[in-house]
Amino acid sequence: MGLRKFKPVTPGTRFRVGASFTEITATKPEKSLVVSSKKSGGRNNTGKMTMRYMGGGHKKSYRLIDFKREKFDIPATVATVEYDPNRTARIALLHYADGEKRYIIAPEGLQVGQKVVSGDTATPEVGNTLKLANIPLGSIVHNVEIHPGRGAQLARSAGAYAQLAARDGKYATLKMPSGETRLILTACLATIGAVSNSDHANEVLGKAGRKRWLGRRPRTRPVAMNPVDHPMGGGEGRSSGGQPRSRNGMYSKGFKTRSLKKYSNRFIIEKRKK
Repeated sequence: MGLRKFKPVTPGTRFRVGASFTEITATKPEKSLVVSSKKSGGRNNTGKMTMRYMGGGHKKSYRLIDFKREKFDIPATVATVEYDPNRTARIALLHYADGEKRYIIAPEGLQVGQKVVSGDTATPEVGNTLKLANIPLGSIVHNVEIHPGRGAQLARSAGAYAQLAARDGKYATLKMPSGETRLILTACLATIGAVSNSDHANEVLGKAGRKRWLGRRPRTRPVAMNPVDHPMGGGEGRSSGGQPRSRNGMYSKGFKTRSLKKYSNRFIIEKRKK
């Protein structure tokens, strides 16, 4: 996995830095694990635009990803490592011993032909899924559950990982990708290793058109709008918009929006870095 710098043959490739895709071993997805995906264009069920700056983009098919890893003690072989247009990480196709096929988020270093397994009998090796109670302290993990059996919800994007810092009773202490330190039940599952494609953060699109291919339309600066369109609009010339805020008046740039009574506050030991 690495990056590829393009020669400045056109203005769009002059500063473009893209993925090399050297780790990809298959160009077509597993047909049984692909479903159609419909774009909303930012519109709700009545056709009203509720999310701005969405629309267009290349057509995609959705790959069904196994975030639960509940096939315990059944070994699987990594058949392919593939590109997924719906996420920043790479995905891996597993062929289980009982004949079933499933996609998982590919961790860094996972190779084709490698064996992976989930369950209490699994060893803490890259790609294996265990309960936090059975993972050695200090280990790097991803695809972490918040509630047992619900499926992985934390550390799923490219290059993300959490570190298992401590265990006390039925809770484990994890340091999250955001820098937050929080408690999670030791009965929750996590996968060993960091998520693949860690160089994604260093990619440079190179031109506005590539942003449009991803389904993102141009974003208008609030200070360029009229007063009727945004609280920061209006004024003569390059006058600033005053206190930074959202379109509905909610202050931004440091304003705390998290509820003081949120149930999960008691599980957070140290808040994320500003």
